[in-house]
Amino acid sequence: MTDLDFRHDVNHPVPGPPNTNLADILERVLDKGIVIAGDIKIDLLDIELLTIRLRLFVASVDTAKKAGIDWWETDPALSSRAARSALQEENRELRARLEALESGPRDMASSDA
Repeated sequence: MTDLDFRHDVNHPVPGPPNTNLADILERVLDKGIVIAGDIKIDLLDIELLTIRLRLFVASVDTAKKAGIDWWETDPALSSRAARSALQEENRELRARLEALESGPRDMASSDA
């Protein structure tokens, strides 16, 4: 190896491990998803006093939907569409109950006559 070859190698360092930044890590986690689960249980003399179950699923919306998780779409506190749907259902139920109450006494009065 000549002196010229050696200087040429110094100008081209050996590549090391690839650098990853936070955006790459988040993209990978959100694409695949990550699950963190834990239980906290408090017993006193073999009597269960308190149980707290924690489940955390970190993923993109698309990944969560692929896993069958879409509770945010049906929770009225999180979705205006779900809130409207819940109000419409409650309105239908109240109208049916009101109709039943209003038609009840008439049927009884007509059967007495």
